[in-house]
Amino acid sequence: MSSDQTFVIVGAGLAGAKAAESLRGEGFDGRVVLIGAEPERPYERPPLSKDYLRGEAGREKIYVHDEGFYAEHDIELSLGCTATSLDTTAREIALDGGERLRYDRLLIAVGAEPRRLQIPGGELDGVLYLRSVEDSDALRERLDRGGSVVVIGAGWIGAEVAASARQRGLEVTVLDPMTVPLERVLGTEVGAIYRDVHADHGVRMLHGTSVAAFEGTTAVERVRTSDGRGLECDFVVVGVGVQPRTELAAQAGIAVDNGILVDERLHTSAPGVFAAGDVANAQHPFYGERIRVEHWANALHQGPLAARAMLGQGDAYDRLPYFFSDQYDVGMEYAGFARSWDRVVFRGDPASREFVAFWIADDRVVAGMNVNVWDVTDPIQRLISERVAIDDRRLADPDIAIEDLAPSQEGATS
Repeated sequence: MSSDQTFVIVGAGLAGAKAAESLRGEGFDGRVVLIGAEPERPYERPPLSKDYLRGEAGREKIYVHDEGFYAEHDIELSLGCTATSLDTTAREIALDGGERLRYDRLLIAVGAEPRRLQIPGGELDGVLYLRSVEDSDALRERLDRGGSVVVIGAGWIGAEVAASARQRGLEVTVLDPMTVPLERVLGTEVGAIYRDVHADHGVRMLHGTSVAAFEGTTAVERVRTSDGRGLECDFVVVGVGVQPRTELAAQAGIAVDNGILVDERLHTSAPGVFAAGDVANAQHPFYGERIRVEHWANALHQGPLAARAMLGQGDAYDRLPYFFSDQYDVGMEYAGFARSWDRVVFRGDPASREFVAFWIADDRVVAGMNVNVWDVTDPIQRLISERVAIDDRRLADPDIAIEDLAPSQEGATS
């Protein structure tokens, strides 16, 4: 493409940073502007609830690129800067400093923000959320003080923060309205395994109840539950999900619905405008429906594809969803996407915390999770993508390698 073109990326997270890198890698020699609201150069979020939070990994470990990368690749990195409005007819964005920036192609990769609890006491000091490295630093300082913490929400962020706090020696209580941790994603059978993992490490798990209020004078001192209990604490961490940052797109008239709507090549409804990462609700060719994925791997891979789409290349984003989590000594990888399923088949003993779980619908694997079992993600993804019916007994048999359960790539049916 012509060197007089300007490609603007709004959102300097993983997706935006990888898109900028890919534009240069694909040979684009025009102007590349990467705009980030935070003062930090692009970084990765998974460590913020794990080893970075516990102080086991330094700040240099979280960044996507070395400090000199952007200057070396002639990428204009504008940090601490927010896009306030977008005019898709004039192809121009306005920044909070008053600058107006014209673009030939625009990528929106602004991610998501934590859902805030609108309850009494929500403004008290010590009610913390975790999304940014600044949030993680503030939370680590609280962990350093010790004491007790109540974690609101037993999803991935809540579960990982609870594990990190317990590993640092704090007294931890987890409060969640569901019957087990991670129930919406994993179901009751597998969620119960994570409940037991936390309980075995001394976490107090309070399921089937929710938070009604935070109480204290100027700082939170206790959590009042919906069933009337008062939980004394030194601070609270709220992890009740995120919501995509769609304001910029919606203001510009771009179609939004649980994220910015994009096609399988990450085009929005506006010419020359693309979206990637947590904010993108993408049409997925494998599933035949829209999926918005809030995990690291999605940002990692959608950013480069969006860059190629900006350059007029025609790839479709058809990767199966993937995410990972580490809690205590329990590591896992999950592949696939299951809104519903008929049953779960286990390979190995879940009590040993070393097993593979398969979610089955219509006798086909729709998702798989390996826990403390490694190097099986690729064959699990193949089982899903080939949509072959497999007998439960073969899935559960550890003597049959997972890669031998499906036919060869050449003979696969879809």
